[in-house]
Amino acid sequence: MNITIVTVGKLKEKYLKMGIEEYTKRLGAYAKIELIEVADEKAPEQLSEADMEIVKKKEADRILAKVSPDAHVIALAIEGKQKTSEQLAENLQSLMTYGKSKVTFVIGGSLGLHADVYKRADELLSFSKMTFPHQLMKLILLEQVYRGFRIMRNEPYHK
Repeated sequence: MNITIVTVGKLKEKYLKMGIEEYTKRLGAYAKIELIEVADEKAPEQLSEADMEIVKKKEADRILAKVSPDAHVIALAIEGKQKTSEQLAENLQSLMTYGKSKVTFVIGGSLGLHADVYKRADELLSFSKMTFPHQLMKLILLEQVYRGFRIMRNEPYHK
């Protein structure tokens, strides 16, 4: 399986980089992992609704340019469906079983995702009703995908 994670913004924090590198390395035994960072749109702290849409649209264009046409796209969104680790594993297993060898996860920037990304997404996934920094979400997502593969293979790790 080919898993791509497209995120908005550069990862700066060393501790997050180390965790992401660790889970990317671990996942290498199960899937081909590609991490893509697209530039976030520079914007002032105070934005009107219209300005927010413009920023999200520019970021969406960058995101969608990196999404393969034949990929199954899972966008992380607070309004998405919440799943257990086992359900995420089942979802990935089902995608592999039915010939979806390319899965792309999308993590938006600080303003979230534009409607164009939602339209392209095959499903919306929520990790919580809470809001997390998008850089931290990348680490959490990688850990859960790794956990999912361990569950699928009945390997120790998941409790």
